[in-house]
Amino acid sequence: MAVGTLTTIPVPAPTVIDQRVARGAMLLAAPASTPLAAVAALIVWGGDAVGLFPLATAALALGAVALGSRGLHWDGLADTADGLGASYDRERALDVMRRGDSGPTGVLTLVLVLLVQCGALTGTILRGHGIVAVVIAVLAGRCVLSLCCVRGIPSARPSGLGATVAESVPRCAAAGVLLAAAGLASLSPGLRWWSGPLAIVAGYVVAALLLARCRQRLGGVTGDVLGACVEATVAATLAFLAA
Repeated sequence: MAVGTLTTIPVPAPTVIDQRVARGAMLLAAPASTPLAAVAALIVWGGDAVGLFPLATAALALGAVALGSRGLHWDGLADTADGLGASYDRERALDVMRRGDSGPTGVLTLVLVLLVQCGALTGTILRGHGIVAVVIAVLAGRCVLSLCCVRGIPSARPSGLGATVAESVPRCAAAGVLLAAAGLASLSPGLRWWSGPLAIVAGYVVAALLLARCRQRLGGVTGDVLGACVEATVAATLAFLAA
């Protein structure tokens, strides 16, 4: 479920999707997305090797990650922005998100977040740690899915991806994912030992703020909210590492 949902890698579909499977998929989101991080790192390395302009390298790397995940998270980001920006009640806001087309708020949000991601990754490339930065950011974005699906944060709808995975992850397991990610990030070559962990914490903080707003406005999470949190985390993590 993790690989088939989060990447374009062809794998057999799970025969049963229950809370146990959903919990495992959310906890394994980062390992399942390792191929995406590896492709992005390879593009950053190749761009630097051939002298490609850093901004172009950053755009290609992030574009490859988006294509490798079917643009799923970007679609969620746009729909979530439209839903939060709609001056309607909860049910009508959820209906706006369900339509799938992007309004001006969604398009503007996509552009701004993409600019932050590309600009920040460009900064890390110029500082000489672009490969490490893109790996940390891509995987941190997937680690945060365990936070989004922690027990106590309900689904905003009775059906859909959000309903399948909502409240499937115990709090201790979500905390374990964060600690494991921070611990591994502290070993990143080319960075101070604290830079990687703090970058991941920064990404988590941004995702938590977005999650809190969605819970207040929409009543919980949806599949779109999960995607929005992924891309917000990637942007915040890269921005921290660029700084």
